[in-house]
Amino acid sequence: MLDSKLLTQSLVSQLGEALDSSSLLVGIQSGGVVVLEYLIEKFDLDVASASVDVSFHRDDFEIRGLAKSKKSTSIQSNIEGRHVILVDDVVQSGRTARAAINEIYDFGRPKSVRLAVLMDRGGRELPIEPQFIGGHIDIPNTQKIAVRWDANKDLEVYVT
Repeated sequence: MLDSKLLTQSLVSQLGEALDSSSLLVGIQSGGVVVLEYLIEKFDLDVASASVDVSFHRDDFEIRGLAKSKKSTSIQSNIEGRHVILVDDVVQSGRTARAAINEIYDFGRPKSVRLAVLMDRGGRELPIEPQFIGGHIDIPNTQKIAVRWDANKDLEVYVT
């Protein structure tokens, strides 16, 4: 198991300098939403938030299938002119972040879009780089990083 407290503290300290009244934190279903909810609850972030489901914007249907997540996009705030920070648990290829950007633009045109991730495992296939990173990890492609709430309402980050 990875040190989730250290990872989230690093991420929050970076985000703290970037957040202002025009910021909108957007969690990517499902791992990014878990991270976003944890950050808001544990660090008492006072900022507008939303979530996006990227299922219909993915470009790898033949690998993943077309399984819409159980929770759909929920954006209650106006996107126009906002500084959007996408939040995800892990970035690797960059394809999920690209799909999330497409979903966000379906709701309007933000002033800027930046990416915050708990873990960066490298291996980009697209020119997408997170601006806020909790930590880096180098593991084989056969392994996955999972994030979940534990029984004490803390975040668990582990390699499977």
